[in-house]
Amino acid sequence: MQDLEQRAPSESGGFRIERIGQGRHPLVAVCHALLKLAGTLFLMSGLLVLTLRWLDPPASAFMLRHAYNLWRLDQSPPYYRHAWVPSDRISPFARLAAIAGEDQRFPAHHGFDFVEIRLAWDAYRKGGQLRGASTITQQAAKNLFLWPGKDWTRKVPEAWFTLLMEILWPKERILEVYLNLVQFSPDTYGIGAASLRYFDHPASELTMREASLLIGVLPAPGLHRLDQPSERLERRAAWIIDQSSRLGGIRYLDQL
Repeated sequence: MQDLEQRAPSESGGFRIERIGQGRHPLVAVCHALLKLAGTLFLMSGLLVLTLRWLDPPASAFMLRHAYNLWRLDQSPPYYRHAWVPSDRISPFARLAAIAGEDQRFPAHHGFDFVEIRLAWDAYRKGGQLRGASTITQQAAKNLFLWPGKDWTRKVPEAWFTLLMEILWPKERILEVYLNLVQFSPDTYGIGAASLRYFDHPASELTMREASLLIGVLPAPGLHRLDQPSERLERRAAWIIDQSSRLGGIRYLDQL
């Protein structure tokens, strides 16, 4: 619709024509505000992820949620065990075990393993239980920025942060953050704290079997006990050792 016009007196005694713009439709204004908000959120999240390429996060969203829940119960800190370990001080056996046990296509994919997603969907369509197909990058994004759950309100931001991490971080950094933030037992986060607690030595000294036991409890650390490994956990660890060998051993890390 065209703008309306009105005649207004001018200083010279004549009249001047003024255009009166009709107000913007409320729906257009709402859409404009939402787009502006989305752009701001995208920019801020991108800057955050870029910063964390070099800055080690002191805690994850999962850790903060854990601490908050215990604080509400009037428990005293420390609320959890955690110690950051740089990548070069993490045993190569631990890095290899993580890939072999959780995401064997990690060096090649760009955040999403569509082969595993298709296999999981095919199995579900044939009557099986829908299993997870999350990559190491997705799990790192979830642990660092988000919350537990499988609803779409979490899956959408998880996909966004996964893309950002794959674009802005090298694979070694993604794996380093993942191993330092993942939960190994109800109150133990990160491979540094887990190694000291359950094997009484730093993460740099983890053997293949120890690393495989640690990775074997994922992604359900509440179902296993690392201080008393069950037969099921031992079988899982043996499978991880076998898969690590099939991938080519430590040399597989050269692909990162």
